[in-house]
Amino acid sequence: MDQVTLTLRFAPELRFFLLPRNRGDQVRVQHDATSTLGHVIESLGPPRTEIGRLRADGTEVTTAHRPTDGQTIEIDAPEQPQDTPFGHTRFLLDVHLGTLARRLRLLGVDTAYDNDRDDDALVEQANDERRILLTRDRGLLRRRGLLAGAHVHHTAPDRQLQEVLRRFDPPLAPFTRCPACNGLVEPATKQQVQSELRAGTRATYDTFAQCRSCERVYWPGAHHERLAQIVDRARARTA
Repeated sequence: MDQVTLTLRFAPELRFFLLPRNRGDQVRVQHDATSTLGHVIESLGPPRTEIGRLRADGTEVTTAHRPTDGQTIEIDAPEQPQDTPFGHTRFLLDVHLGTLARRLRLLGVDTAYDNDRDDDALVEQANDERRILLTRDRGLLRRRGLLAGAHVHHTAPDRQLQEVLRRFDPPLAPFTRCPACNGLVEPATKQQVQSELRAGTRATYDTFAQCRSCERVYWPGAHHERLAQIVDRARARTA
């Protein structure tokens, strides 16, 4: 089978996905002439969800391009904020991103999360519900048929949240979603929720909200200041 030799230049943000020996300014590879550019790039490590603009000898091409011998390929990371194929920004998070899921919900971002879904179920749900699948599992992002996804690079929840907000710039509506179940939260009177409250809470607080889905009750308790700080930092970044 005919072979072509290519020079690939990856954006610095993408070199994380490459083998250590390939993390220099450029990578020279040999591939069979029938392979698409998308296949060549994915074979080196980066999932297609992390591939932005592509140029072959300076001309913009797509992942379906079939490179010719000697071409130089430039691979960018996705532009930020990144457009989504769905016309909206909703997420599905894998089992390892539970804290990030709760923080996105705190900001009012529609975020599905379940800690017992396997990879097949995650891909199916993401596609059926037109959600962007967020994960730290590069293999999951290589699944055939996945419509939209993104790799979360950081391990600390604060930095993960910054990363997702910077990449997708979702509209924020803080304190309108339930951090526990993602349902919508609406104001409630003390009388409406008093059966769910302990005596001390009834005596101390007068402002309440309740989730329409799971009926969990919320009030501005001792933890509210910490949550408000998360919201304020997120608003400052998006502003």
